Amino acid sequence: MNKNSYVEKLIARLEREYPAAECSLDYKKDYELLFATRLAAQCTDERVNMITPALYREFPSLEAFAAADVSRVEELIHSCGFYRSKARDIVLAAQMILSEFGGRVPDTMEDLLKLPGVGRKTANLILGDVYGMPAVVVDTHCIRLSNRLGLVGTKDPVKIETELKELLPPEKSNDFCHRLVLHGRAVCTARNPKCELCSLGDICPKII
Repeated sequence: MNKNSYVEKLIARLEREYPAAECSLDYKKDYELLFATRLAAQCTDERVNMITPALYREFPSLEAFAAADVSRVEELIHSCGFYRSKARDIVLAAQMILSEFGGRVPDTMEDLLKLPGVGRKTANLILGDVYGMPAVVVDTHCIRLSNRLGLVGTKDPVKIETELKELLPPEKSNDFCHRLVLHGRAVCTARNPKCELCSLGDICPKII
């Protein structure tokens, strides 16, 4: 099986297995996804979703975040870890979005990377989920599964992003990455993957 056919099979099976390819972080506004993703660093999405309702109630607008006392933000996000740097980044990012981008989360990689605490993973998530652009979000699940599935042979996130962009149809790339996360949580876990239950088992090079 050539690589293009293999990728097509992977996409089709993951689409069947996980029809709803959605980000697991809860948000209603573009900047809420940006901030939730920052909070999710070294923290579970489940924990972030427990924290953000109270955070967004207290700071219901970008202007409110920009004027926030960082120490109060720290209190509200304390349980998600690294709360000092995360609180600082959120407040500074809110200020920058208002002062430099007209109150709108940027829609280019270059501008997103200017925001405090934003790396390529977060930027790609915003481009894909908020703006509907082709994007490859390389998180720990994507790194693990793309290697196990033989799509890449590196742990370097930037190299993985570049290589997956070449392999995946642009219109499928964002959803594919979401499905890798879902599959990585449910089946292809970091330790003791459930290979006997995997819908990709007969084509996965890790097994065959």
